[in-house]
Amino acid sequence: MWKLLMSINPEHVENILAGTKKFEFRKSKCKEQIESIVIYSTAPVMKVVAEVEVKDIIEDTPQTVWKRTSNAAGIDKSFFDSYYSGRDTAVAYVLGCVTQFDSPRNLTDYGVKAAPQSYVYIRSDISSCLQSGAN
Repeated sequence: MWKLLMSINPEHVENILAGTKKFEFRKSKCKEQIESIVIYSTAPVMKVVAEVEVKDIIEDTPQTVWKRTSNAAGIDKSFFDSYYSGRDTAVAYVLGCVTQFDSPRNLTDYGVKAAPQSYVYIRSDISSCLQSGAN
């Protein structure tokens, strides 16, 4: 089983942590089976700040994905439409339990040298915050 380390804009990170954003949208689905997303908050934070359980992955047309996620998307329809403009497929990671770290972590703590453009896979045994709680 794998985890995804994702680069996410701080505004969206705050919405995930506040529980108002229950989906993380991407243009393509990861190929491996994953259990969680390790959240790297982009500039100005530039730290790994949390981990969130992935309960499911929705992959369908943008219209269908929006219908299924709009109640807790954490983004508005115009942002969604702009993001998926010209795309036939949309992907939404269904987010579950969030563990915010007491102390933000560095990418190097996960064996990652630079912030990923979208995401990178990390082994499940590298971070176990969902099992052990925030550090």
